[in-house]
Amino acid sequence: MKRVVVTGLGAVTPIGIGVDNFWNGIKEGKVGISTINKFDASDFKAKVAGQINDFNAKEYMDPKAAKRMDTFCQYAVVAANEAVKDAGLEMEKEDPYMVGISIGSGIGGLEITEKETQKLLEKGPGRIAPLAVPLMITNMAAGNVSIALGAKGKSLNVVTACATGTHSIGEAYRSIQCGDADVMVAGGTESCISPVGVGSFAALTALSTTEDPMEACKPFDQDRNGFVMGEGAGVVILESLEHAEARGAKIYAEVVGYGATSDAFHITSPAEDGSGAARAMSNAMNEAGIEPSQVEYINAHGTSTHHNDLFETKAIKLAFGDAAKNVKVNSTKSMVGHLLGAAGAVEFITCVKSIEDSYVHQTVGLKNPDEGCDLDYCMGSGVNMEVNYAISNSLGFGGHNASILVKKFVK
Repeated sequence: MKRVVVTGLGAVTPIGIGVDNFWNGIKEGKVGISTINKFDASDFKAKVAGQINDFNAKEYMDPKAAKRMDTFCQYAVVAANEAVKDAGLEMEKEDPYMVGISIGSGIGGLEITEKETQKLLEKGPGRIAPLAVPLMITNMAAGNVSIALGAKGKSLNVVTACATGTHSIGEAYRSIQCGDADVMVAGGTESCISPVGVGSFAALTALSTTEDPMEACKPFDQDRNGFVMGEGAGVVILESLEHAEARGAKIYAEVVGYGATSDAFHITSPAEDGSGAARAMSNAMNEAGIEPSQVEYINAHGTSTHHNDLFETKAIKLAFGDAAKNVKVNSTKSMVGHLLGAAGAVEFITCVKSIEDSYVHQTVGLKNPDEGCDLDYCMGSGVNMEVNYAISNSLGFGGHNASILVKKFVK
């Protein structure tokens, strides 16, 4: 099996567009949650979201191309272009059939779906936009990135709700391991801060009803009351080690383990004993051939919902045993909200940057850990520490669990 390394990073997030801006925001403990302004949310239970308010697609791509994409696709293309540039990948020097795409979205073009449905109801079917379908379907993030880059290898669209980004990177990793591709452009993207998106999650009682943006997302805290909707994209470049070395690429880190399981328990709640998520973490560690005590850091799914935070904590204890009390755990969602299909990809980038910078960020907003949430969640401040192994966890509605293990690169 081929070794797989990370050579490029790209991000569009509520605390910064571009990885440098995002990571600087992370280290500052910046919160990108604000009062919803994308639509009138005065009648909605949820009033805040992790919005990207300074994004103008025409600044990053051809205006004609931008018009043919819904926002979630625009985010993906911008993040992918940054990752390719960061990796120094020159497509004209590559076999395009060995460069693949694995970019997913949990929901796809919800904004355009709402807009065209309203047209249908108010003005009839004749007024539906000709490009409505290619604007809304989830695979178009991968499709548009493929077109933008000229990448002709396998093009995947994994859809596993909130585990989408992690599964997308994991399946890209597998594709390179077995020789299906030399390079994979992988990650997740999402943009559904819209009336149906916010209203539906609120109806499920999944969203925080706290109106103070600084208090709304508090993973593992006794006063948490739901997650905060976010938006954005995270895209990374994965390559086989031999391919990266042959072209003299900078190597950020190495992917050494991937675990994917199903709870087979409930459509929205994780398994109460944490067994499914625990098995995903254990599978990733077993593939890497390491013990739990060797993992210094876990980027938790950490949604700030009662069930997730408690059951994920149980999962960590189950997978790590006595080593659980020594591992640093945090939630990037405490700053950017829950990016749904993009969450795992942005959190994977956080793990890679943590390894590079020897820094594990704080879980912002956490003040009073809830009963049963008794691990080291980096409360109060970040930690300067060497990180050799980091795990990124994602748990999705439907019982989807995914864990990726990334390590400091050693030739």
